Amino acid sequence: QVSLVESGGALVQPGGSLRLSCLASGDIVGISNMAWYRQAPGKQRELVARLSAGGTITYGDSVRGRFAITSDNAANAWYLQMNILKPEDTAVYRCFANVRSRATNLFDNYWGQGTQVTVSS
Repeated sequence: QVSLVESGGALVQPGGSLRLSCLASGDIVGISNMAWYRQAPGKQRELVARLSAGGTITYGDSVRGRFAITSDNAANAWYLQMNILKPEDTAVYRCFANVRSRATNLFDNYWGQGTQVTVSS
């Protein structure tokens, strides 16, 4: 059994910063393609940032230069540092990864439950 749990969402003023965390737990053999997605009300889910297995980092156009994804592989955790937050960054942020568990020995897709980020004065 594998689970991803996010933390760090909050209400923050425009121009502020937040750091989201995602912790993977369970019978994990390996984690690949760690990512953050977000979905605002009435909008489609969009990629915020992805850290591929090979170390390539991809950012969504709207966050490039303001957000940064990092990981602590030993802790099965990854993070999203969000700076210069704007009201349009308001959304539910969910972490995602391809995780190989001992149960299946295969990489499967896993999602966190989401954490709310609200940017408002």
